[in-house]
Amino acid sequence: MRFQFALTLQAIWTGMCHAAMQHYPAAWGHYDVCKSQVYSDEGLTWDYMACQPEAADMTQFLKVSLDPPNITCGDPPETYCALENPYMCNNECDANTEELAHPPQLMFDIEGRNPTTFWQSTTWKKYPKALLVNITLSWNKTIELTDDIVITFESGRPEQMVLEKSLDYGRTWQPYQFYATDCLDAFTMEPKTVQDLSQHTLLDIICTEDYSRGYVWKYDKTVRFEIKDRFALFAGPRLHNMASLYGQLDTTKNLRDFFTITDLRIRLLRPATGATVVDESSLSRYFYAISDIKVQGRCKCNLHANSCVFDKEKLSCECEHNTTGPDCGRCKRSYQGRAWSAGSYLPIPKGTANIYCECFGHSNRCSYLEVINTVICVSCKHNTRGQHCQLCKLGYYRNASAELDDENVCIECNCNPSGSVSDHCNGTGYCTCKEGTTGPKCQECLPGYLWENGCKSRVCDNELLRCQNGGECVSNRCSCPASHTGLLCEKPRCESELGGCKGPESGQASLRPPSLCSVLTLLLAGVALWRETPRRAAAL
Repeated sequence: MRFQFALTLQAIWTGMCHAAMQHYPAAWGHYDVCKSQVYSDEGLTWDYMACQPEAADMTQFLKVSLDPPNITCGDPPETYCALENPYMCNNECDANTEELAHPPQLMFDIEGRNPTTFWQSTTWKKYPKALLVNITLSWNKTIELTDDIVITFESGRPEQMVLEKSLDYGRTWQPYQFYATDCLDAFTMEPKTVQDLSQHTLLDIICTEDYSRGYVWKYDKTVRFEIKDRFALFAGPRLHNMASLYGQLDTTKNLRDFFTITDLRIRLLRPATGATVVDESSLSRYFYAISDIKVQGRCKCNLHANSCVFDKEKLSCECEHNTTGPDCGRCKRSYQGRAWSAGSYLPIPKGTANIYCECFGHSNRCSYLEVINTVICVSCKHNTRGQHCQLCKLGYYRNASAELDDENVCIECNCNPSGSVSDHCNGTGYCTCKEGTTGPKCQECLPGYLWENGCKSRVCDNELLRCQNGGECVSNRCSCPASHTGLLCEKPRCESELGGCKGPESGQASLRPPSLCSVLTLLLAGVALWRETPRRAAAL
């Protein structure tokens, strides 16, 4: 079987009309064309744009599994009662009779049939042992959610339930939302609603009491996980400001991951009882039954594909922009001269394919420099720099455990200002240390040095007595007598008399330049001797 969903002109028109009727824009639907041909100075060339598949009912492509596997009713056959009328117990579940069977596939069949089709669990015959069921929906593909997750219960809505998600194909799980009639009692959490969230708390995991009433009323069958209300925190109540939402999705990896899944798990912890006390004489009225699950979304293709193919029970993107892989998550062979990057939603309405400029999610705009005929990222964030925001600012270094598009890709060096030459470090976070200093951040001293706003030479101590000529060790420094100076008191202090002073070892006079007074005395003596010489000669 091969199924392909791609935007066509008719689909675009239909989607726009539907959106107008609902007072919502065609959210996430701008990016339907991956490339178009345009005329330039060089002739007919390709103009590449961000693109993504049309949103669809993703329950068409999932696999469902139950834990425990024998939790579905009908093997052996059993009767069950209506929750609102414990005396009406003429309903039967029999796995071997088609019209009486309730297999898990009926959670995803066409709605509107009469009678309603639904999956149903066994009844709570083993009370007070908890009636626990895990329903796991798996796509073996990353999916971006585009609308609310809606679960319709044919039985009463559970009194305790958890919706969980996985981003790694079911290896690890994290909660999406908790549901209970009493959040404090069930999960020790204060009850909240999505209306209590803000842009800053959108990623908070909450417990809500809005969807846990026990009885089956006409409009009280559904349990929701509100996706659009979370979009509205950035895009406005009617999703009119999608540029704001796209800007956040472009630059905030945690936000993108929040709306991305590979698997969903519904953990049913306590069925509807309709009362505060379980009626142990009528346990056949307690069970779970689900008639429909809606998961609206699209294949995640990193804005490099406008169609997704379901072939051999597997979804994969039909990649453009010289990318490949199930999510278009890497470059084709022979196209790896430039690092891979996801496309960008901005600028609206076309977005950018990041073929010519990848900023790795650290910048929202680029600039063309005509002089050097190249495009550079402008105003790099998250402590990055460089033409593609691919380098770390001075004073930061690359986080080896983070991808290049991670907000935490650059870590501050934190060099000790007293022990390091500067606040810069190498690619592994090691700082350049001053003499006598060591350690990754230059915060430690080498042997022979002591810390004192940096490492100072350790000249002496009680065990290392190195002071000479009568010097004494005081606070690891030599305190010298008046006759000597120097680090170890090794230099004599010379007197000012003519002829200098003797060195400590040679025993010879160490000469020094004569003073001005001495020079004048010698000159006067020479003049007097010159005048006296003719007189002595005449006398002879």
